[in-house]
Amino acid sequence: MSCLSVQIFEQVLSELEPLCLAEQDFISKFFKLQQHQAVMPPLAQPESEEFDGSAASRIPPQTDHRHSSSSEKDMVRLMMNKIFQSIETELNTLIALGDKIDSFHSLYMLVKMSHHVWTAENVDPASFLSTTLGNVLVTVKRNFDKCILGQIRQMEEVKIPKKSKVGILPFVTAFEEFAELAETIFRNAERRGDLDKAYVKLIKAVFVNVEKVANESQKTPRDVVMMENFHHIFSTLSRLKISCLDAEKREAKHKYTDHLQSYVIYSLGQPLEKLNHFFEGVEARVAQGVREEEVSYQLAFNKQELRKVIKEYPGKEVKKGLDNLYKKVDKHLCEEESLLQVVWHSMQDEFIRQYKHFEDLIGRCYPGSGITMEFTIQDVLEYFSSIAQSH
Repeated sequence: MSCLSVQIFEQVLSELEPLCLAEQDFISKFFKLQQHQAVMPPLAQPESEEFDGSAASRIPPQTDHRHSSSSEKDMVRLMMNKIFQSIETELNTLIALGDKIDSFHSLYMLVKMSHHVWTAENVDPASFLSTTLGNVLVTVKRNFDKCILGQIRQMEEVKIPKKSKVGILPFVTAFEEFAELAETIFRNAERRGDLDKAYVKLIKAVFVNVEKVANESQKTPRDVVMMENFHHIFSTLSRLKISCLDAEKREAKHKYTDHLQSYVIYSLGQPLEKLNHFFEGVEARVAQGVREEEVSYQLAFNKQELRKVIKEYPGKEVKKGLDNLYKKVDKHLCEEESLLQVVWHSMQDEFIRQYKHFEDLIGRCYPGSGITMEFTIQDVLEYFSSIAQSH
């Protein structure tokens, strides 16, 4: 939003307010119409003389006073309408121009116009200024609602290139920019409730359309689209501390962590595939009733077969496989979200979990055999660390 547009709009409202109030006050005094006194509750009006000071002008009975007060208000309003008949039209024209330049102008206009309406109503809720600004405020609110609907429509119509990484979706970034601007404009504003309602509509649309794009993505895995974008949403909501979106912030974190774990398990898969198959067979025998310490007497699962499978995974080959995995992950992830090291560390944890599971099965099913893996956990930590540093 341009500073010039902001300054012009504020200047117009600031100069208009005292001008209208001064003119209305002049009309009331010049024609001896008690516009301002009529604002007071009837019972609070003192039995004092009117401006001309004559005893005959003392306040009549309440019913007559209310009728007179109403007629006087109508007369003042009629004269103000004649003098300032183009104000509402001109304000609406200015608002339309600002909205055409940038629909985000409606945020600033809603806050400023609401404040000026509130100020005018505090002076005189029935004044020409209050009525006129109130009418214009309806237009501003309509533009604000249109701005929100326009952003939702853009989310629904977004097109993602089929041959490139998805990365952070444009409407996720747009929501962040909108929220940053809105939080600045609406800080301590009377219309905060309108912004909160808009936030709920927008974040719901963001969630729905992130999932839609993730399901349609061809180049980038679904879990990556979900993981990266919900991580960005969670970071944005955590930083801006938007209280009405606390539930959505927790949901975004939950989706991010769920899809991170899902991607890690899917991508890492079974790096020691033949060992996995071997021990799946071992666990199947135990499930069928074979005692753990007797599994090694099964022909297909004896100690010799276990040693043969273990020898297929020397440390050098394991590291080579992990290096290829790192390159694959790097191709999937976008640079701006900086999640590569987070994913890589999670893969390290998952790999070590599988390693410890194999060690545990060897200890239970092949006790005292002295059979161990060709590499240690310390070796695994070194593999992951050196691969990350070399890229």
